Amino acid sequence: MNYWIIVPAVLISLAIGAVIGIIYRKKVAESKVGSAEQEAKRLVDLAKIEAENLKKEEIIKAKEEIMNSRKELDQEIKERRGEVQKQEARLIQKEESLERRSESFEKREQELEKRADEIENVRADVEQLHNEQLEKLQQIARLTIDEAKSKLLKEVEKDITSEKAAIIREAEQKAKEDSNKNARELLTYAIQKCAADHSQETTVSIVSLPSDDMKGRIIGREGRNIKALETLTGVDLIIDDTPEAVVLSGFDPLRREVAKIALEKLIDDGRIHPAKIEEMVEKAKQEVEETIKSEGERAVLETGVIGLHPDLVKLIGKLKYRTSYGQNVLNHSIEVSNLARIMAEELELDPKLARRAGLLHDIGKALDHDMEGTHVEIGVEVLKKYKENPLVINAVEAHHGDVEPQTLEAVLVQAADAISASRPGARRETLEAYIKRLQNLEEIADSFEGVEKSFAVQAGREVRIIVKPDKISDDEMTILARDVAKRVETDMDYPGQIKVNVIRETRVIDYAK
Repeated sequence: MNYWIIVPAVLISLAIGAVIGIIYRKKVAESKVGSAEQEAKRLVDLAKIEAENLKKEEIIKAKEEIMNSRKELDQEIKERRGEVQKQEARLIQKEESLERRSESFEKREQELEKRADEIENVRADVEQLHNEQLEKLQQIARLTIDEAKSKLLKEVEKDITSEKAAIIREAEQKAKEDSNKNARELLTYAIQKCAADHSQETTVSIVSLPSDDMKGRIIGREGRNIKALETLTGVDLIIDDTPEAVVLSGFDPLRREVAKIALEKLIDDGRIHPAKIEEMVEKAKQEVEETIKSEGERAVLETGVIGLHPDLVKLIGKLKYRTSYGQNVLNHSIEVSNLARIMAEELELDPKLARRAGLLHDIGKALDHDMEGTHVEIGVEVLKKYKENPLVINAVEAHHGDVEPQTLEAVLVQAADAISASRPGARRETLEAYIKRLQNLEEIADSFEGVEKSFAVQAGREVRIIVKPDKISDDEMTILARDVAKRVETDMDYPGQIKVNVIRETRVIDYAK
């Protein structure tokens, strides 16, 4: 009985508690919402106040910037006005100066006109006196001016004609008697007058690198790669700040070539270590040996020299790696051989002997790094070893004047050597000598009185002399040209002849106003 009363009571109590809880939570929620609304309203009011303050600050800043800009603009306008005023002042000064100069020129023009009138009067007086003197001379000589000139010219022409004819007959007679002998001697010894100095060598080679990173690989760890390469080739490797390049330094051109080829092969292969370096150096040596052999055979074939010992052919090929003042010694030897042969044929001498001696004349330069002595001494010793023709040996020994030549072919080798070395552009020293010759030619011309300026043209084959027209007359030009030619013949050594061209120019300038 009590159970049925308690259960409903409990249920009713729970329901009442739930209702009370719901009402409480609602009130609590309404209270929080009201607080949030008040907080939001407060924040909005605060934001409006801050925005208003920022707006006022930005307006103030903008006004300040506008004021500053106006001040700067006013300053700039003031400065420009000052510059304009200065320019106006300068223009006014220039105008005043021009006016003063114009007045000065007008005064000078009036003075010049006055002096011109005075000079004209004096000239008329002088001309009158000159005519009076001529009349007196004609009366004394009983000849007119034209008659006197004609008589003098006839006498001079007669003397010159007879002398010229005598000289021509004598020269023709002498030329007929000694033509063949003189032709050979003059051609041989005239060419021989050109001399060539002993040459110096190129001592460095440059190998290009794909990048600067390759320098570290060439050096290797603790420098073992570069040490191995220098030891195997006998060449110094210079690795400095030069971008993408390595310099090979050494006096032996063959060793430099081997080192260059080996280094290029290593760079292309990409594997650089002591064992690979040794392998590439051996390959480079074989390649250089093959090149030497092929170049020697090419030179022998090109010049037509036969019967040479194989070792001599190899030595000729080595000359490919020698230079003389920038001129390749192998090409120089081939050129000397061909020149000597051509001159021997023209002079009816032995062309085979001439071309053989010409090809072998610098053979000692292939061994002068390995043997003591000059290249002439070494060449003679080598040719004697291989039992070469004694006449060829004499030509080689005599091509620098160490001994007297025994044959005309030996003289031709001297001449061909000088021609090849003195050819324009063949050697660096030739340019210096050429420039010096041009300078000497101009200095000789400038040393004469009345010369305004001189110019050496046509590679030194002509000198053009401009004279002062008020110092040198037309008749004096002929004498000046002859005197300059005589001085050039006395003071200078040169092949062929030099033309002396004297120019006299008078210019009269006037202005139409």
